Amino acid sequence: MLIGRPPDIPSSEITPERAYLDRRAFMAAAGVAAVAAAVPAVGRAVGAAVRRSPDDKPTSYDDITHYNNYYEFGTGKSDPARYAGQLVTTPWSIEVAGEVRKPGTYHLEDLLHGQTIEQRIYRHRCVEAWSMVIPWNGFSLRNWITRFEPTSRAKFVEFTTLLRPSQMPGQRDDVLPWPYVEGLRMDEAMHPLTMVVTGLYGRALPNQDGAPIRIHVPWKYGFKSGKAIVRIRFTETQPANTWHLSAPNEYGFYANVNPNVDHPRWSQARERRIGEFFRRPTLMFNGYADQVASLYAGLDLRANF
Repeated sequence: MLIGRPPDIPSSEITPERAYLDRRAFMAAAGVAAVAAAVPAVGRAVGAAVRRSPDDKPTSYDDITHYNNYYEFGTGKSDPARYAGQLVTTPWSIEVAGEVRKPGTYHLEDLLHGQTIEQRIYRHRCVEAWSMVIPWNGFSLRNWITRFEPTSRAKFVEFTTLLRPSQMPGQRDDVLPWPYVEGLRMDEAMHPLTMVVTGLYGRALPNQDGAPIRIHVPWKYGFKSGKAIVRIRFTETQPANTWHLSAPNEYGFYANVNPNVDHPRWSQARERRIGEFFRRPTLMFNGYADQVASLYAGLDLRANF
C-alpha cells in the first residue's frame, strides 16, 4: 500500500508505527472502510503520522468529537455534538472562484477522486488555551490549489463555511456575522502541512468536526481551520475573516500560535491538553517552527497576530 506524506518532512520526524499503535490493528479497529463507504472516490491509502513528539499521545476519539468550538451549532463545547447530526452533508459541492483559470462548482466526489489519503497526527491548539492531538485523515491543500491553476494575481485563499440556519441552529443567532469566512496567504495555503481533512482516527469526518470537508493549519489557532467548506475563492487582497471582523483587537488575520502574545483576556503561554490535568508550555507555532517560521521572516508577530 502506498504511504504518502509531505515531501519536505524528513523521515526522522515520522512517528514510528509502534509508537502510535499497530497500523493493521488500527485500520481494522478504526474502520478505515467507513471513509471509503462515505466517499467512494477517496483514495484508499492511509499514510504515516507526521510531526509529533513522543509525549504527544493522541486525544481520545470521544473527546475530539464531544468537545468542540463550532459556533454554527452553538457556543457551548457540547453543542456541536448535540446538534450537528441534523446537518445533511450529501450531496456536497464546492464553488471555486476568483483568480483561477479553472473556476466552477465541483462535486466533492470529483475533487476527492484519485487523492491519496494520509493519516497525520497533528496538534490542534485553541485560542482559549486548550489543545488536542488529533489523528486526521486527508491530504495537502496544495493538491487542490494546483488543480485549480491560480493566476499570478492570487495572493490569498478565502474559505467560506456553509450557511444553513435550518440545520445549523447557531446561525440563527447573531453571535458572529454569517457565513463564517477564513483566509490564508497563498504560501501558507501551499505549505505541505496545510491539510484538507476528510476524516479522523481512520473514520469518516463527524459533522461536529467539520464534515464533510474542512481545512487544518496545524501551526495556527484552530479558528483558522474552516469547517464544512462550500466556497474557495482566490484573491489579490487579504480576505476579511470573520473573527477579525468581530473582534479585531483579539483575533488577527495570521493567528499563528505565539505564546509571547497574550490574548487580551487570558495568557497564551500555557495550555491544557484535553484529557490531562496539568498545563504545559505552549510551543511557538504550535511546535512547527522548524517547518514554518521562514514564512514569516521579517514579519512582526506581535503586530501581526
